[in-house]
Amino acid sequence: MMIRYAVVGAGSISQQAFLPGVGQAANSKATAIVTGHRDKAARLADFHGVGQVVNYDGYDALLRGSDVDAVYIALPNHLHADYAVRAARAGKHILVEKPLATNEQDALAMIAAAREAGVLLMTAYRLHNEPGTVAVLDHIRNDAIGRPLFFQSVFSFQTAAGNHRLKAASWGGPLQDVGVYCVNAARHIFAEEPIEAVAMAHRPIDDQRFGEVEASVAALLRFPSGGLAQFVASFGAATVDNYRVVGTAGDLELDPGFRFETATKLRLRRDGEAGETQFPHIDHFAAQVQYFSDCIKAGTPPEADGEEGLADLRALLAIETAVLTGQPQTITSRPRARHPTPDMVRFVPATDRRLVL
Repeated sequence: MMIRYAVVGAGSISQQAFLPGVGQAANSKATAIVTGHRDKAARLADFHGVGQVVNYDGYDALLRGSDVDAVYIALPNHLHADYAVRAARAGKHILVEKPLATNEQDALAMIAAAREAGVLLMTAYRLHNEPGTVAVLDHIRNDAIGRPLFFQSVFSFQTAAGNHRLKAASWGGPLQDVGVYCVNAARHIFAEEPIEAVAMAHRPIDDQRFGEVEASVAALLRFPSGGLAQFVASFGAATVDNYRVVGTAGDLELDPGFRFETATKLRLRRDGEAGETQFPHIDHFAAQVQYFSDCIKAGTPPEADGEEGLADLRALLAIETAVLTGQPQTITSRPRARHPTPDMVRFVPATDRRLVL
């Protein structure tokens, strides 16, 4: 049984990653593209063998049909909630890009709509299905570095002018787009929810890209056990994506650690000895959609459900407020019982077959 997806939004992430990835997944296929650019989508549909292209005003009619089992929502952040709730009410499962929503009220509405409709809602944390990320958590749970104390991360690159992630109206910015990866990694590394955020940001006056959003955000999160997580997310710096965890008896580093274009590499140091593990370069999006389709077929809620997205959203909102006020912000989230585990990893080979318009 193949799970059939409507790809909602035909922008860069759909072109570069999801459409190529779903074609690699053994149990999934894209059967529709929903977009405001029909000419572009027609070329994508022809390249990927997708049967339907519809405008946004045809979204509800598509959902009423029988050709789609689930939707993948890759729209600007402020549109996630509307399209997810409509899909849930039509009885379709939902895979939505992060951040889950732009405010807590919308996130809770998405979770409630999925629950009431009896459909699965998954936040698109592709790294939960990637071997290096899960190996980090396994090492920590197996006491490889003792008790984790400090998390440090940088996720940065140069963002091109005109990108919708630079628009305040869509809740763009480096915190929301890449800082969420740092927050998510820290939460699972400490296996706790953060309780306080301190943050500051920088917006250069001589760079027109950052007229509406910050160029860089630096944050510090405090966890109940005393763990501290600090990170910098930036749209205006050289390409770096890594994180390091220092424990009472050793440390480990994942570098590269976040991007889907490269394989992760783990370095572990303890008792004067160091080791390195190079993980296979899997197709992150294929692994993610294959996992979600497995959950749909089995009727099993995904680990990265709506509550997982909500937990990160609460931290992001606290960090944003800390930037604006210059004051520490309290974060309140319920502890999560589930974390990424080895059985969630899917070793799907990476593909170079893509069409980017």
